[in-house]
Amino acid sequence: MKIAICASEAFPFAKTGGLGDVVGALATYLSRSQEIDSVVLFLPKYRDIGKTAFSPKKISGSYNVNIADRIEKINLYHVKWGKVDVYLVDCPKYFDRPGLYKNESGEFGDNDERFIVFEKAFLEGLKFIDFKPDIISAHDWQCGLVAAYLKTLYLIDAFFAKTKTVFTIHNIAYQGMFGKETFIKAGFSWFDFTPDKLEYYGGINFMKAGIVYADLITTVSPTYAKEICENSQIARGLEGVLNFRKNKLVGILNGIDTEVWDPATDTFIYRGYDVRNVLRNKPFCKKGFQKEFNLEERKDKILCGCVSRLDWQKGIDIIADVCEEFFDKMQFAILGSGDKEIASKLKEIASRNPKNFVFFNEFNEELAHKIYAASDVFLMPSRFEPCGLSQMIASRYGSLCVVTEIGGLKDTIFYYPDELIKSNGFTIPSPTASNLKSILGHIISVYSSKEIWRNIIRNAMKSDFSWTKSVKEYIENFKKLISEI
Repeated sequence: MKIAICASEAFPFAKTGGLGDVVGALATYLSRSQEIDSVVLFLPKYRDIGKTAFSPKKISGSYNVNIADRIEKINLYHVKWGKVDVYLVDCPKYFDRPGLYKNESGEFGDNDERFIVFEKAFLEGLKFIDFKPDIISAHDWQCGLVAAYLKTLYLIDAFFAKTKTVFTIHNIAYQGMFGKETFIKAGFSWFDFTPDKLEYYGGINFMKAGIVYADLITTVSPTYAKEICENSQIARGLEGVLNFRKNKLVGILNGIDTEVWDPATDTFIYRGYDVRNVLRNKPFCKKGFQKEFNLEERKDKILCGCVSRLDWQKGIDIIADVCEEFFDKMQFAILGSGDKEIASKLKEIASRNPKNFVFFNEFNEELAHKIYAASDVFLMPSRFEPCGLSQMIASRYGSLCVVTEIGGLKDTIFYYPDELIKSNGFTIPSPTASNLKSILGHIISVYSSKEIWRNIIRNAMKSDFSWTKSVKEYIENFKKLISEI
């Protein structure tokens, strides 16, 4: 089976969040399967990609793609990454910029053109390198037109005659909605500008295009697959088309890279540990963190960590609203960047309470590792969460999660109030300040019972969040798709 992955980001080449982590891990683990012959991954050649540890080499020759009434010249760069062949689409006009999707002023105004060019360059690039995929795996709105192109402009192209498309929704909140002029730029026929196809409120919606035209739609957790069909607030207007294609929608829980996220071998943290010695060595991580960042050095204070984008979705504002009520028993360490108002509020709290609250307004991989290892509790009171990776990472590091019972959080963190020793974390029914205060108060009580706390830590660390199971599900769905006539 030959797989071609089309994505706007993939770790370690380019990353703004969970999408990059997931695509990178998926490519890696698919390539290791004995049932997969080869995997190619196409990404835009952003400005900073060449500054990584990889040295991509330019492929001789070039090819053209059209957008609107123009022709854009495309060069391809190649790098071998393990068993994955990575191809970088080079079009400096669109991708040689600081940032992937936006700068300090906001979203790039030509993001529609940028990803039309990328998607066309992906399809033509497969022909350029003579790679005929059995499966094209396209991710999020930036690659939503790929399936639409294959079912329209490329419908009679023999090169893709046996190719099936899988479109993965990572976060339906970001849909790639543009006006009618973008539909014209994309080069589709007016016959396809209808509500059952590409038209969306007089314009075009890239994510809707992927949902309508893909042979299979996947999303990143079973609960989220259900939510986007039933909850209009979560589906953001696409619940109708999703329900129409419900028989082609599958929720496959993401995994984490257990080689990168392993407290036993993690070189960023103060002392390594595993499930056997976590109770002995994890406290050294907490103490080291408290000392390095000038928190009060007390082992009896519960350290609550959070590594997240600062966004309304993530409920960080709820943490800010309640944390100061718990400084007698708890400390807080938050790492993240994004919304300036949330960041300002967190900075104010940190300045007033330096011994109990520390805020890092940045993206910092080393600090993230340190917070996962040092914290006793990890906070994720998300308003919606397609899958979430942080709760899986935190659990692997023995940091007990507090999550909302939604999306992938509901599929990974299990809380049994009447049988705490069977739990692997804590949950709240909805993301409100009162719910968060209630569970934090309960956690203070549970923390005093060392035996129960020890059991919950062990349950969390023993939870299997590896990609092994997830990749098996992907491959089974790929095989089923290929077998269909």
